[in-house]
Amino acid sequence: MARILMPQFVHEPGPALAREGGELVYWDADRPPPRDDLAAAIGDFDALICQSNCRVDDALLALAPRLRVVSNVAAGYDNIEVAAATARRIAVCNTPVPALHETTADLTFALILAVARRLGESERFIRAGRWTHWSPQLLVGGDVYGRTLGIVGLGRIGQAVARRARGFGMTLLYTGRKRNEAAERELGATYSPLDALLRDSDFVSLHVPATPETRKIISRPQLELMKPTAYLINAARGALVDQTALYEVLREGRIAGAGLDVFDPEPVDPAEPLLTLENAVVVPHIGGASLPTRARMAETAARNALAVLAGQPPPACVNPEVLRG
Repeated sequence: MARILMPQFVHEPGPALAREGGELVYWDADRPPPRDDLAAAIGDFDALICQSNCRVDDALLALAPRLRVVSNVAAGYDNIEVAAATARRIAVCNTPVPALHETTADLTFALILAVARRLGESERFIRAGRWTHWSPQLLVGGDVYGRTLGIVGLGRIGQAVARRARGFGMTLLYTGRKRNEAAERELGATYSPLDALLRDSDFVSLHVPATPETRKIISRPQLELMKPTAYLINAARGALVDQTALYEVLREGRIAGAGLDVFDPEPVDPAEPLLTLENAVVVPHIGGASLPTRARMAETAARNALAVLAGQPPPACVNPEVLRG
């Protein structure tokens, strides 16, 4: 019987499904195990079902001669060295389930509304006992309805955000590696080069994966192209943004605000200067954190692992070439 390691808490039905298809060893702690503990154990397993905060690199894979599949409970997989896994004929699977796209888009739009209408500041204002009278100047923010939203990366999450923006009567711009003419027709979005999108948008929302090419795609020069009344939204990956540059332009008032679900590194250092700014809305990487979505992701991750172990095509594999021949 195949042995499956699940070294961190995974929502049901993930563990139950894994038990049906193999001998599951489940460490249900809230955080991943120490690296040494994982390294000592991994050699005895055929499958690893892990969360996105579990680093799976070549040094770890070298200790796992039996391993046939790494199944990530996440749509992203930048925590896994895919090339190293491919070289060892280990399948790498992820969970790009439709529910995750929609849940992340919900959170993205929540950040748009929160930063524009200064919701974080407003709550802190009340809790601090500072609301002593009404004033026409009290916590005046920006509008969302009818404004221009620039989407960097019109993939599944970007399109889900665009659908929500249409309900707010927003003009949609997008950029990416190539045009998506089908999405343009469906959503009424207009393709724009990145620099022009930054200049023309009232909100810029990032939805590209973290790769060497996209690292710090938004740095000081890009931020200085944005309107002083514009907002940056990042619910993708922290590595896309130069955090120091973002802090500087927010502090200087060169842009109006930022809504951030992700940081680089994570968890964010409590001393991170961005956390001192009132015009930054910050949340702890909760883009996909709804219970139905977590359950669907866990189910898909388990089914990915079991399919590979059974010699069948998994629901989602990022290096399918290892499954052929």
